[in-house]
Amino acid sequence: MTSTPLTQKSRGRPTLDGSIPPILKPLIRAYVLGYASAVAPRVLTLVLQYASKRRGNRGPANVTRPHDSSFFTSLQHILCGGLDLQRFPTFCAALVGGTTLLEARSWELSTPPKRSVDGADQEKYRLSRWISSFIAAWLSLRLLQSKKTDGFSEMIDIDADSPSGSRKKTVRYAGRTLDLTLFASTRALDVIVGELWARRRQRRLASGQWTRIESFISKLTDSSIFATSCAFVMWAWFYAPSALPRAYTKWISSAASVDSRLIEALRRCRNGKLRYGEDTPGGRLLQSMCSDYKWPLDWGNPAVAIPFPCEIVHMGSGPSCEYHALSRFLRSFKWSTVTYLPLNILARKKDLKGLRAAILSAARSSSFLAAFITLFYYGVCLARTRIGPHIIGKNTKARQTIDAGICVAVGCFMCGWSILLENPSRRKDMALFVAPRAMATLLPRRYSLDKQWRETFVFAFSTAVVFTCVRENKQRVRGVLGNVLGSVLKA
Repeated sequence: MTSTPLTQKSRGRPTLDGSIPPILKPLIRAYVLGYASAVAPRVLTLVLQYASKRRGNRGPANVTRPHDSSFFTSLQHILCGGLDLQRFPTFCAALVGGTTLLEARSWELSTPPKRSVDGADQEKYRLSRWISSFIAAWLSLRLLQSKKTDGFSEMIDIDADSPSGSRKKTVRYAGRTLDLTLFASTRALDVIVGELWARRRQRRLASGQWTRIESFISKLTDSSIFATSCAFVMWAWFYAPSALPRAYTKWISSAASVDSRLIEALRRCRNGKLRYGEDTPGGRLLQSMCSDYKWPLDWGNPAVAIPFPCEIVHMGSGPSCEYHALSRFLRSFKWSTVTYLPLNILARKKDLKGLRAAILSAARSSSFLAAFITLFYYGVCLARTRIGPHIIGKNTKARQTIDAGICVAVGCFMCGWSILLENPSRRKDMALFVAPRAMATLLPRRYSLDKQWRETFVFAFSTAVVFTCVRENKQRVRGVLGNVLGSVLKA
């Protein structure tokens, strides 16, 4: 009996996948994936908001609620907005489809050659892939950059001193695609460094010179990247929140659960608006906290309290730094479990084994996030109370120095090492997720439009490296991205 081809149903009718030419499959997969990733989160948010409004506005079942029409209008706007030619789905299709089509056009091949080829032919084939990816990446990013948005344009006055009066001019800025570029460059750097390190390891193992220190570095690399990246991100969240995406800042603030007056007080210590030993304007910011928590008002007076007691940092958990750290961990663990447990249950098989695995995975992730928050707070306490004064000093100048940045820096340094509680297989994905956001804190969110070509070049070069590596050695592109790109680029 002749077997039925995989591209046909048992009745002989071709499936949708079988009817698509192989050369177009990567393009269509990329568009569908890009559309789903761009639209699904917004639709889910809209549905949750709508459900919340429905619960808060219960009434007769046959009465049309005033927000029903707005819900469907918003839903239509989200679904149709994803089809815009200057949006992420089209970018994905142009990037992936352009790569495969240009490659096939230049070599007249849609699959690897069946005949054996020598080294020179392999290098030409690899170069063709890189150039095709570079061109597709350049053009697809330019497509995204061509979309005008209010956040990257402003009206300025020109000829203000002219007798006829000033005129307005619209100035556009670049930077809208910076996060995407940093993501690509981080991945390309990971590919290049990983390949060089793998070759070094292979050589030294063959010669018997591989040391324990080198093995330790290999195991600790992802954790170090994550911890360092988190230090930059948390420092920016504290002192330069505008350097982070608004949603990112909002999520960190929700997880930290900290009184904004305490953050502002430490910021004023850094910029000199709050100085110990002086009754400066705005220096008594913490006295309102003292009133709310029933503490002595002098605790919030920098002229009297040098420094303000660490109990203010504990926000009602008592004077002990260790007890505050323990209570923070328990509260953060509970908060994290509410998020992680439902997601893990949905992602597992609906049986006893799946439930057990979901609980263990959620507990581990919740412990990681709880430890992250706890280590940040306890790092601040270590610098302010436990260790810092014994190293830096206990005089007024030393106390000002500690609260002007050292205490926050210690918390930023410590918090990221909670990654060691996570599963080793997840550390690489988490490190490569945070690293681009850390790099973004060091760069301006907007910059001159005439310098945009530099960003485009970095993105195109980095994407070409990653795409070529996926086709040559998928395992070198680590984490989920390697599997996703491998599936999308497959003909």
